[in-house]
This record gives sequence, structure tokens and C-alpha cells, in this order.
Amino acid sequence: MAARSNARKRAFQILFEADQRGVPVREVLADWIRHSRNDTRQPPVSEFTMNLVEGYAERVNRIDDLIATYAVDWDLDRMPVADRNIVRLGAFELIWVDETPDAVAIDEAVQLAKEFSTDESPAFVNGLLGRFKDLKPSLLRRED
Repeated sequence: MAARSNARKRAFQILFEADQRGVPVREVLADWIRHSRNDTRQPPVSEFTMNLVEGYAERVNRIDDLIATYAVDWDLDRMPVADRNIVRLGAFELIWVDETPDAVAIDEAVQLAKEFSTDESPAFVNGLLGRFKDLKPSLLRRED
């Protein structure tokens, strides 16, 4: 698996753990970094993973508002935990990480959904992130 794919997977795992534990993602990120420094069996947390988690943490409210607005027939709190966090991570990377091509951000999120969620999840993730891709110029303008 490519280094960036692994970094995304770890970022998703950090978001998922934070969601499950009900703690801020930065707290879980710090735990993961500390564990990787103190236990040689734990792989280090890459800079890209840290950037994804930190970037999400800076925009958590905006990202959750977007998901709540555009996830048709799904309340954010009723969405499967894996799907919610895959979409959160994918939305951050798609909208705010300029060096990642849009198609790559969407495809990577779909791959995470295939690995960690239900059979219906890849289509849901693809559809919602595809909507964000279409709206990206207007979403970015609203932040200015």
C-alpha cells in the first residue's frame, strides 16, 4: 500500500477512535504519536497523517455542517461511525488539500469505505464527496 494511502488509513483510524471515545481528535493524535515514540512495534505517525488530522480538527464544525446539509436522508449522528469519519476525512482532503487531485481524494475515501464499512458505504461516500467536488468552488468562496 502506498505511503499516502497508509497515512489516510491511520488518519481515519484516529478520527474513528476520537468519535468512538468522545474526545477531541488532537488528543487521540497525541496519544498515537506518544505510543509510536515509546513502543517500537508501533509505526510512526507520518507528517501527512498529522496534517490530515490537524486540518480536519481546524475545520470540524464546517465539515460537519456540510455533511449535515448535503447527506440526503442521513442525520450526522445516525450515520454509521465509519462512514461519518471517512466522509469527514475525505471532505477535508477534497476541499482543502490542494496538492491532492479531487479524483484521488474521492477514490481513497471509497477504498476506506470498502475496507471498513458496509457494502452500501462506498456508493454513499462516492456520491456525497462527488457532490462536494461539484460544489467545491462555491464552498471555498463562502470561506473568504
